[in-house]
Amino acid sequence: MPNPEARLLELLANDASPAELSAVGADPTARDHALRIRSAAERRKRREAELTALVETARELTSTTDTDSVLTAIVRRARALIGSDLAYLSFVDSEQGHTSMRAADGVVSATLMNVRWEPGEGMGGLVAESRKPYWTADYINDPRFRHARSIDGAVDDEGIVAICATPLTVGEDLVGVLFAADRSPRPYSHDEVALLGSFAALAAVSLVQAQQRTDTARALSALSEAHQTVRRQADGVERAAAAHDRFVAVILGGGGVDDITGALVSLLGGWAVLVDDEGRARSTSGPAPQQDSAEMTAALTLAHDISRLTQVGEGTWAVPVTGGQQFLGHLVIGSHAELDSSDQRTIERAAVVTALVLLFERSQAETRQQLRTDLVSDLVRQRGDEESRAEAVRQHGFDPSAPYCVLVARSDATTPRRSLVLSVAAALGDASLVGEANGDIVSLVHSDDPAAAARELAGRLSRRARVTVGGSGPVTGVSQVANAHDEATRTVAALLALGHEGSGGAADDLGFAGLIVGSAPDVRAYVQAVLGPVLAYDAQRGTDLMETLDSYFAAGSSPRHTATALHVHVNTVAQRLDRVSTLIGPDWQQPQRALEVQLALRLRHLTAASGR
Repeated sequence: MPNPEARLLELLANDASPAELSAVGADPTARDHALRIRSAAERRKRREAELTALVETARELTSTTDTDSVLTAIVRRARALIGSDLAYLSFVDSEQGHTSMRAADGVVSATLMNVRWEPGEGMGGLVAESRKPYWTADYINDPRFRHARSIDGAVDDEGIVAICATPLTVGEDLVGVLFAADRSPRPYSHDEVALLGSFAALAAVSLVQAQQRTDTARALSALSEAHQTVRRQADGVERAAAAHDRFVAVILGGGGVDDITGALVSLLGGWAVLVDDEGRARSTSGPAPQQDSAEMTAALTLAHDISRLTQVGEGTWAVPVTGGQQFLGHLVIGSHAELDSSDQRTIERAAVVTALVLLFERSQAETRQQLRTDLVSDLVRQRGDEESRAEAVRQHGFDPSAPYCVLVARSDATTPRRSLVLSVAAALGDASLVGEANGDIVSLVHSDDPAAAARELAGRLSRRARVTVGGSGPVTGVSQVANAHDEATRTVAALLALGHEGSGGAADDLGFAGLIVGSAPDVRAYVQAVLGPVLAYDAQRGTDLMETLDSYFAAGSSPRHTATALHVHVNTVAQRLDRVSTLIGPDWQQPQRALEVQLALRLRHLTAASGR
């Protein structure tokens, strides 16, 4: 029979179970020693497994870079180490004064993740306050903890019964609390509590390191962003300096608005358009849309009420150009989806420079216009000798030897006279001579048709005000300006008296009224204008339609009485009157035309009687 003590050693060598060792009929003392050896070996194996797990956990935690990943790894490893149903981790918010959940593994209820507790509340509050681990096999019924309704409700929703909690500390600082929990009663052993504590210490260090790495990454990112911001600002300063130098060069070099829009396109790209206060394009640079295009029309409509740089379309911006309280127009810039602060300042600076250039141009124009106004006044009043006046006209770029018309423009009292003078000058251009005399705007315009010239000027000015224009001429030299001015003045007065405000015309346009306002009434021309086709028909065919017309009006426009007076049949009268309608128009019997026809018939008789 084998030696019992040798059998115990054999069983120990083969890692036999405690039951097998107890069954050996050896000396009780030897058997107890064998069981203690077996238990010690078991503890060493378990400890080695736990240390291996801790090493693997440390390797995983140190290889994880961001905080959220470290939190997830901690609760997952804690649950595996302890063999619990779930594990979760809370963070202490020292600023807010409470503790809240940050990560969990095995949790099925959202309530637990939303729970918060104040210092001293529940197991987590007690662990955080005491910096010691606590565990219980039945949390809800354990009187050691200060129960809170929110915490107990979350524990009940999750079905938790047993809980083991240990603090996560680094030095004197509390990072949070790590929990392992089970949904059935579980008396945690001291070894399990110690293992969870060791893991918590390792996890706390890894968590702080991850947070530091995150903070460092954020700091580096912020530093990089700050560097980029500084670089962008430096680039913006360089661009702003370049824009400043460019605009200063435009002003000092006597440049105009074309130089400004060109500089904008050169600095920013895209296109630029300067629109004046009447909505007309003064200068265009780059591939800008047509002014009457839908894109430009919409942009100008939106720009109407803006007071600063504003986006007025897709990639289109506008800024008002103002000098003091005076609105001068808009700068419209296109093909820019976004504008940084430097680009915006460049555009705003361009608007200021544009205002300076426009105000300088207006100042020059007003000075030049005052000289022209003085000259026009001299011409109307015939001040100085004729040769001196003619020479002064030529010095202003107007040729008095070529036929020209004299126009007189008159507006209502609400339109500033200075503004109207500048508007007329702008509408007619430098080839004309515009001034002021007797409260009216007087213009000398090269044309042989005063009526057409007057209508055209009234039409151009109609967008800003109702301006009535009378014309006379054509004349040559400077000696006839006074008489032509008088006729144009009477014409504009007649147009206003007849209700034609806002229109333009000459004495010839007024019919018989033109005989009154004209300086040299041409009666024969008026008769010819009204009755010419009838006179020509009679001369060519030997008929006497003129006699029929005289008799018709003398008989009170009665064909029957006309036939009696002429001793012809009434049908003959009707045929003759139809012929007259064909020659001078079917409306000759309407009141206004009939009056003119009767006046022409009367004047024909008078001129025939006088022999003129």
